[in-house]
Amino acid sequence: MSSSTRRRRYLRTAIGLAAVLVLSVVGAGAWFYHRLDSNITTFDAGGVATERPPAPVPATPGASVPVNVLLLGSDTRDDGNNALGGGDEGVGHSDTAIVLHIYADHKHAVGVSIPRDTLVTIPSCRLPSGAWTTARNDQMFNSAFSVGDAAKGNPACTQNTVEKLTGLRIDHTVVVDFKGAAAMADAVGGVEACVPNDVNEYGIHLKKGLQKLSGQSAVDYLRTRHGIGDNSDVGRMKRQQAFLSSMIKKVQSQGFSLPTLLPLADAATKSLTVDEGLGTAMKLVDFARSVQDIKLSDVTFVTAPWRFAGERIRLVQPDADALWTLLREDRTLDGQSTAGTGQVTASPTATAGADTPLTPEQAAAPITVVNGVGSAGLAGSGAETLKARGFRNITLGTNDPGHQVTRIAYDPALKATADQVVALFPGAKAVEEPGSEGVTVTLGADYRAAGTRIDAVSSPSPAPGTTTGATPGAAPGTPAGGIPTGIAENTRNADTDPCANLTFG
Repeated sequence: MSSSTRRRRYLRTAIGLAAVLVLSVVGAGAWFYHRLDSNITTFDAGGVATERPPAPVPATPGASVPVNVLLLGSDTRDDGNNALGGGDEGVGHSDTAIVLHIYADHKHAVGVSIPRDTLVTIPSCRLPSGAWTTARNDQMFNSAFSVGDAAKGNPACTQNTVEKLTGLRIDHTVVVDFKGAAAMADAVGGVEACVPNDVNEYGIHLKKGLQKLSGQSAVDYLRTRHGIGDNSDVGRMKRQQAFLSSMIKKVQSQGFSLPTLLPLADAATKSLTVDEGLGTAMKLVDFARSVQDIKLSDVTFVTAPWRFAGERIRLVQPDADALWTLLREDRTLDGQSTAGTGQVTASPTATAGADTPLTPEQAAAPITVVNGVGSAGLAGSGAETLKARGFRNITLGTNDPGHQVTRIAYDPALKATADQVVALFPGAKAVEEPGSEGVTVTLGADYRAAGTRIDAVSSPSPAPGTTTGATPGAAPGTPAGGIPTGIAENTRNADTDPCANLTFG
C-alpha cells in the first residue's frame, strides 16, 4: 500500500480544539502566558483572499457579533506525528473540517462538518513561492489544504475555499495535529467514547463499547475509517462530533481549576497552528472568555447536507444553501434568532435601503409574489409585507411548492427596486434574470410572516392529510420545527448519548 493511500485512510482531526479555545486557557496565570506563546505557531495571513464575504456589523457601538472559526485537523507526519499516525513524513493533508459558528449572543454555537470528498470550487490560492493558482471547479474539498505541497499544509487555502463555499466570513482558522489530539485527551484524563464494534485493521485495535480513550487509542478512534461502523467518512465525522462533545463535557465537569487548565492549555498550544488573530496566549484568552458561557446543551453539530456522486460527494440543494443562509443571518437551524446583540451583513444588498423612502418608480414597479411552499395564505402574507413598505403594483403568482429559501428574481434594470425588496425578506437569495418582467418574490420555507413565532407554527392536532411530525406550511420533507430534512437528518446535539447515531445509515 502506498504512503499516499495509507495517508488517505487516516483521520486528520480537529477534535478537542473547541474545548481548548472555549475553556482551557481561561484563568491561566500570566506567568504561564510566555510559555504558551512559545508553543503557538501561526500561518501567514498573506495567503488569505482579498475578496471575502463582508464582516458582521454591530447593531450598536460595542455590541457583540457572530464569530466563525474554522477547525482543521492535519495528518502531517512531521515533528514526531508519524509515531501516532503512521506513514511517512511528507505533505500535510486535512480530512477534517468543522466550521464553528458562535452566535452573536455568545451563548449558542453550531459546528458544521464538511465531508472531505465534497466536490467544490477551489479558488485562487497562494503557493509557497508567492505565486497564486487559478481557480479550479469540481475538486475534492480536502485537496485545498495540500495546495503547494507544504509539509504542514495550506490553511489559508482551505479558509478561502470555505468562504467561497458558504459565503461566511471566517474570523479565525485553527489547525491541530495528531499529537495535539493525543495530548489533549491525556491532559483531561481520557475522553468517554463509544466504539460500535471491535476494530482490528491497519494496526488499529479497539474494543466494542463505551470506554475512556486517551493518547494513541484516542487518535486511533478518531482517524480510523475502515473496519468501524459503516466504513464511511461521514460515519467517521459523526464519531468525531461525539468525541468532541465528550471532551467539552469533561472539561466543563472538571471546572476552571489551574491543575486542570494549565496542562490542557500547554498540550493544546504545542500542536496548534493558528491565524495571526489568535497568535498569542492573551488573544486566545480574550477569545475564550468571550464564549465561556456556552453550555453543552446549546451546542449543535451538523454534517453539511450531502449525497453520493459516484465515489465523491455533492452537497444537497437547496438544503445546504439554506444552512449557509441561516448561519450568515445568525439564525438557529429552525430559523429563530438567538436574541444576540449583533447584526449580520450577509451581502452588500441584504439590508440596503430598508429605511429609504421608495421613489415613485419603485413603488409602481410590478412585483409578483409566489407561494413557494404550498401553505394557504403564504403569498398573501408576503404581499401584505410589500404593501406595508409602500409597493403598490403587486400580484399573486401560481403556487410553486418545494422552495426552502426565499428567492427574489429581477431584471438588472430594477436592481434598486430589488434591493428594497430584499431588505424585507432576511436571508432571501437575490438572483438577476435579464429580460424578466418586474420583480418575482418566491417565498420559501424560511419565510415567516411578521409577528409569527417559530415555536408557534406547529399545532397539537395535525390537519387532515398532514403527515405526523410535519410543520404546517413547511415544504414537503421538512420536519417539525421548520428545519429542512437535509439539515435535520444530519444534526447531532452535543449532549446526545455518545453511542447514539454513530453512522449515517
